[in-house]
Amino acid sequence: MITIDPISFNLWKTDKDAFAKAFGESFKETGFAIISDHTIPQDIIDAADEAAKEYFALPEETKRKYADPEDGFQRGHSPMGTENAKGKKEADLKEFWHTGRELPAGSPYRATMKDTPCVSEVTGFDASTRGLYEALDEFGAELLRAVALYLGLDENWFDDKVNVGNSILRLLHYPPQMDPPPEGTERAGAHEDINLITLLLGAEEAGLQAKHRSGEWLDVNAPKGAVVVNVGDMLQRMTAGILPSTTHRVLNPAPERSRFPRYSKPFFLHLNNDAMITPLQSCLDMGGTAEPDITAGDYLTERLIEIGLKKA
Repeated sequence: MITIDPISFNLWKTDKDAFAKAFGESFKETGFAIISDHTIPQDIIDAADEAAKEYFALPEETKRKYADPEDGFQRGHSPMGTENAKGKKEADLKEFWHTGRELPAGSPYRATMKDTPCVSEVTGFDASTRGLYEALDEFGAELLRAVALYLGLDENWFDDKVNVGNSILRLLHYPPQMDPPPEGTERAGAHEDINLITLLLGAEEAGLQAKHRSGEWLDVNAPKGAVVVNVGDMLQRMTAGILPSTTHRVLNPAPERSRFPRYSKPFFLHLNNDAMITPLQSCLDMGGTAEPDITAGDYLTERLIEIGLKKA
């Protein structure tokens, strides 16, 4: 039986090579890893949780004023029925909020990255979500140093390729299912992530599954206080497929849990928009398959069109 076993982040503090090997091998086998003993402060997580619950309890018309369909819902609110998995016509049973990177006034990246709207109706929403964004951004950059070591690169190889990346904190709300959901729908249909790596908090509630290359669906059961990390399409492309971007989904709950909402907080860590996604020679030497070079910004646009968030 294939399992995804937690790896303690404490190992990174004492033996970087050992942590990098365990982390990289988990990625290589399943596309996923579970990291226990992470360094994201619990009070920052709790504050964002409370703010998210208050926000999603707001009236629908209030939340919709924060939606920006012209920008593919890349910042602010995304209503129920906005997103579908690639190739699936049924929309996911979820709504979500996106917080993006805070850029200085003169940043050239402002041409392609909008500001995150401020939410006046929930006290502390902007500060608490920004605090979680920055904590996950910092922790994600640290995990990429382990990925770099695993790939035989300099530890800081990713640093200047993600420091102004178009990364997004998504606050997810899967509402209670008071009636049986429509046939063919899931809380989140089977999909892959677009970005470099994803960090997920709030995966204690059952339902998240990853599809192993054998075809078996693996339950991703994270213990409380752990973060789930998975490979995105950008990293798969960069590693010529050596690290797989694994298909995953969120199943509808069992009947006894259907009346409970589900909340989670994925952080999609992106490359800088002008960073080039080029296959690593070391991964090609390992038997990987090269795909054409493309900038991270162009690749993101291409994929947002595929999943229905942006018009062609």
